[in-house]
Amino acid sequence: MSHAGAQKGSPLTLVLMVASASIGGTLQYGYNLAIMNAPTTFIQTFINETFLERWDVQLEEYQVTLVWTIIVSIFSLGGFAGALIAGPMTIRFGRKKCLLLNNIFLMTAALLALTSRTARSFEMIMISRVLVGINAGISMNVQPMYFGESAPKHLRGAVSLSSAVFTAFGVVLGQVVGLREILGSEPCWQYLLASNAIPGLIQLLTLPWFPESPRYLLIDRGDKEACINALRRLRGCEVQSSELDEILQEQAETKGMRASHPWELFTDRSVRWQLISVMIISSAMQLCGNDSIYFYASYVFKEAGISDDKIQYATVGTGTCEFTACIMCNLLVERKGRRFMLAGGFTLMTFWAVVFTIALSFEHHITWMSYLSMACVYTYILSFGMGPAGVTGILPTEIFNQAARPAAYMIAGSMMWLNLFVVGMIFPFLVSGLREYCFVPFAAICLLSALYVGLFLPETKGKSLSVIMHEFHRLNFKGQENHFEAQTKPQYQLGEVCLSTAL
Repeated sequence: MSHAGAQKGSPLTLVLMVASASIGGTLQYGYNLAIMNAPTTFIQTFINETFLERWDVQLEEYQVTLVWTIIVSIFSLGGFAGALIAGPMTIRFGRKKCLLLNNIFLMTAALLALTSRTARSFEMIMISRVLVGINAGISMNVQPMYFGESAPKHLRGAVSLSSAVFTAFGVVLGQVVGLREILGSEPCWQYLLASNAIPGLIQLLTLPWFPESPRYLLIDRGDKEACINALRRLRGCEVQSSELDEILQEQAETKGMRASHPWELFTDRSVRWQLISVMIISSAMQLCGNDSIYFYASYVFKEAGISDDKIQYATVGTGTCEFTACIMCNLLVERKGRRFMLAGGFTLMTFWAVVFTIALSFEHHITWMSYLSMACVYTYILSFGMGPAGVTGILPTEIFNQAARPAAYMIAGSMMWLNLFVVGMIFPFLVSGLREYCFVPFAAICLLSALYVGLFLPETKGKSLSVIMHEFHRLNFKGQENHFEAQTKPQYQLGEVCLSTAL
């Protein structure tokens, strides 16, 4: 194994792999969040017309809103189902093949959306949204896992954060494509809903050329040669002995262990606080209300006093803010660390939610308050992009071992999607019911999340899994440190592994 020169290389394959996986992966999540805002009025009219044609029933406004809310929020239930099947799929098929198979759901959804108008069936739109949600639920779990297991330790955060960058890019892309001048017009809304097939097709054509996750190849499949070849391609140089040693150490620590089931993590004391952390932060990512702004941007900006003809352009600004913030987070996360970015993001979101509430309270008395309200929405999304949007997806990869990681992602994904469904269902009624105080519950969630991260979450930046596990043992095994040390004592020295695995 080469030691000299291993530090340098041109990981072009890693960069291209990240782009290929993301275009058909988390980009789809952001894209499908955003495209539902533009055709709101047109699809609601279509729903009303369909009821009138079939049953000669004219729906009340609240009934149309309810059906529309179900169409929008059922995406989250699909995501929940996707999160549940993502774990078993990654274990059986691997990370890369799982992402490729995931496009079956996407292409079927696009076909249903495209033909729904001709078939005069809003139910086809619902089924399409469920399938798109399954696609997003799988990719949101598998893609960060694939990236976290493929990236070198010093780039692990930045590479994993690219999932959030592409999610934000998907939001911007969906908002732009949804403009009335492009596909957001009345004659074209079915093409807008089916346009997500294009990124999926790009992934199907490009991802097969890239290697599988090196950790999956060695730890799950036991194929050391394939692992080394994958590392060579992804690094653009010879493999560092220390990197292979770290993977082998994790393999030794999980030797004889089968992949955990999600329910087993709840009874495993050694991962108790890791699980609590992932559940709280994944839930807070949706309970903060940020993604619901994309679902219902029209409601938010109307409440903020923005005129109807300007709302679609104001909406594009929300996606641009998160995209910019995610890029900044990507650049800062390896310098400032995960805990700083998370706690800082939630703290800023709390502050801007309070300012937004004040601005909404005085908008009828002070003319320029509507502009402050709109600015608060942008800064709220910026703060979300700077921390929770990116860092949340990294955590399960960094704080769980290979045996527990798929199950941890299933739990994290389930919490995220269930909470997105809940917030998505109640958000329009929250806005209409609480009006200027609609962001107060979100402010409380953000404040509590910031306190939890600051008090309990260890920093994981640049640390190996073994070091991170020892950080958590102080919480998991309070008063039993010696017992924990005996259980987790390494079975060998890293130098011994290096000698035994030299090429």
